[in-house]
Amino acid sequence: MDSHAAGEARVERYEIRLSGSGGQGLIFAGIILAEAAGIHDGKFVCQTQSYGPEARGGASKAEVIISDHEIDYPKAIKPDLLLAMNQKSCDSYFFDLKPGGMLIIDSTFVKQLPTTRAIGIPFTQICREKLGKEVGANIVALGALATLSGVVSLSSLEAAVRNRIPRGTEDYNMKALELGIESAKDARRFRTETELYEDTSD
Repeated sequence: MDSHAAGEARVERYEIRLSGSGGQGLIFAGIILAEAAGIHDGKFVCQTQSYGPEARGGASKAEVIISDHEIDYPKAIKPDLLLAMNQKSCDSYFFDLKPGGMLIIDSTFVKQLPTTRAIGIPFTQICREKLGKEVGANIVALGALATLSGVVSLSSLEAAVRNRIPRGTEDYNMKALELGIESAKDARRFRTETELYEDTSD
């Protein structure tokens, strides 16, 4: 999986789908991600969203397209990255993922993985244990997503989060973002160690 850190590589077209259930804040996460890429990183960006039959509890997804060039089609065709915050969204959207694409799941809720290459991080559990409530799991997930993919810079993501969150919640949300960044670093370290072990045990 190629990562596109800001200023390091040209992004022809990078498609991201954020999916889960209504109430998990995925539309809000998509807006933040689009602002980070478009306003702060200076990329071309397009963000779309859709809700299921119920606002809370129904299916929800947001898509963000990021490019160095003008975007001719605003929706994800074959996502480069899929974030699945519940089992239903993982089951529904995994097969849309581009071959070699990145699947990030909230392992609090996604227990049946469609591939061994999935990156599982318990975003909601982290929020619950470290911050005392589940609100903010979407921000934890954004921190992890940016760290693992490099598609937006962390400084731009932080600026977009600060700009979009309700006043008075800055400390809470910055902590959530930092927890996401650290969880991604831990997951990446674990995967590297596992791959090294598998290489030497063949």
